[in-house]
Amino acid sequence: MLVGAGQISAREPDTERTPIGLVAEAARAAAADCGVTGVLGQIQSLTCLNILAPSYSDAPSTLARHLGIDPGERFYTPIGGNMGQWLVGYYADRIAAGGLDCILIAGGEALATQMRGKGAGLSGVLDTATGEGPRLLGDDREPTNSAEQRHGLNLPIQIYPLFEQALRGRYGLNPVEHRRMLGEFYARFNAVAVDNPRAWRREPLSAADIAERSPKNRMVGAPYTKHMNALIAVDQAAALVMMSAAKARRLGIEPERWVYPLAAANGHDHWFVSQRADLSRSPAITACGERLAATSGLGIDAIDHLDLYSCFPSAVQMARDALGISVHDPRPLTVTGGLAYHGGPGNNYCTHAIAEIMNRIRADRSTNGLVSGVGWYMSKHSLGLYGGRPPVGGWRPIDPAGLQAEIDAGPIVDVVEQAQGKARIETYTVMHDRADRPVQGIVLGRLSDGRRFVANTPTDTDLLDAMTNEEFLNRTGRVHHDGKRNLFTPEG
Repeated sequence: MLVGAGQISAREPDTERTPIGLVAEAARAAAADCGVTGVLGQIQSLTCLNILAPSYSDAPSTLARHLGIDPGERFYTPIGGNMGQWLVGYYADRIAAGGLDCILIAGGEALATQMRGKGAGLSGVLDTATGEGPRLLGDDREPTNSAEQRHGLNLPIQIYPLFEQALRGRYGLNPVEHRRMLGEFYARFNAVAVDNPRAWRREPLSAADIAERSPKNRMVGAPYTKHMNALIAVDQAAALVMMSAAKARRLGIEPERWVYPLAAANGHDHWFVSQRADLSRSPAITACGERLAATSGLGIDAIDHLDLYSCFPSAVQMARDALGISVHDPRPLTVTGGLAYHGGPGNNYCTHAIAEIMNRIRADRSTNGLVSGVGWYMSKHSLGLYGGRPPVGGWRPIDPAGLQAEIDAGPIVDVVEQAQGKARIETYTVMHDRADRPVQGIVLGRLSDGRRFVANTPTDTDLLDAMTNEEFLNRTGRVHHDGKRNLFTPEG
C-alpha cells in the first residue's frame, strides 16, 4: 500500500538548486507524510526515476547519500513517462510476494533552474555523481527507427501532432472545428491547474487563448500551439513510500493514511510509430484497461478520479477513447492540471498524479482513482487503480506476457523505406521555429498499393503555411526518394 507522498514545486529562483536536491526534498516530505518518524531508515529498495539533465552516472546512490540512508537495492529507470506508475505495480507485486516491506519511489527535475543557469553561466552549480552506474528497471529500447529519424521524427513535438491529425480525421472535424475543440478540451485542464496550488502554470487561459496563435502562443508542431505542449521548464519533484500492511502497523502509521493499489497493467503498442495500423488508437491501452476492470471488478464508469497522461492532447484523447470514456463524460480527465499546466518534470509526472489521487482518496475513502502513464510516442503504457479499501481477494498481479501477446497479435503495417509513385497523405504535421515560421513538413502516407511511407515535403513556405491552416488529410500527390529521404509533393 501507499502510505506517504511528497510533492515539491520550487518556483522561487535558486542558483544552488539541483535535481537530486529537489528529489531528496520530496522524499523527505513523503516520509514525513507517513505521520511517524524514522521511515527513511526502513527503506529496503529505492528507485530514482530517470533525470533528463545533468547526466548522473548513479542517481540512486547520490539520492541515498543525500538522504543519509543505505538501502539494499538501488534502481534507476530508462526514459519513460509511464515509469512512476510502472514502479507502483512492480513493487506491489514484490511486496505481495513477501520479498519487500518498505520502498521509496522518487524523481524530479530542475530544468527551470538549469535553463536559467545555462544563460547566466551557472552550469557549474549543477549536481554531479560518480560511480559504476545504477541497475536499470524497465524497457530502454530506442524509440524510433532509422527511417523515422531520417525524416525528422526524433522528438515528442514532432510525433504527437501526427496522432492528433489522425484523430481529427477519425472524428470528422475540419481544421477550424478541430482547433476550437482543442482549445475547449485543454481549457478544462487549465481550470484544474488554476485550482491546484502545486501546479506550475496557474494563470487562467480561455479556449481561445489556448487554440489561437499569438506572440505568446506560437505554433510548435501543427496543430499544436505552445499552450498545448507539455511544460518541461519546471523545478518539481515527487516521491512515494510503499509498505506492506504489517510494516505499516509495526511503525504505527494510521490506517487513514493508507491508499491501496487495486490493480496495475502494463503493455506497449507496436514499437515503431510508422508500423501501427491506426495512428489514432492505442490497442495497448484498451487491453490494459480491460485487464484492470477484470481484475478489480471496476468498470471505467465506476472510477471517481481520473488522470490520463497529458503530454499532448492526442495522448489524452487516445487514452479516453481506448478506455471507453465518453467525449461528454463530466469527470475531469486530470487531477493535477496536466503536463501543459501542472508541469511535466521529465519522466516523473505520474508520481505527482498518483500523489494527487492519494490526496483525493484520503479525503473520501469511499472513492477510487485511475492513473495512466505513457512512455515515448504512445509506446509504453502503464495504468493503475487506487482505492481507500484493499482489493477484494487481495492483490493479484496481471500477467504481462499474456497481455503483451494479445497486443502483439494486432496488425503491423508494411513500411516502404524508399517510396516512389502516386500517394496520399494519411497524417501530417508542420514544424515551426521559435519565430513561428514553418520550417519542415512531415508526412505519413500510403502508396496506391496500401503500403505506408514516411516523407518530408518541399520546404516551400506557401505550402507549409497551407498545410498548417488548411485540410491536407487524404491529399494526393507524388512521392519519390532523392537518395537520402522520401519527398512528397501534394497535387494542386
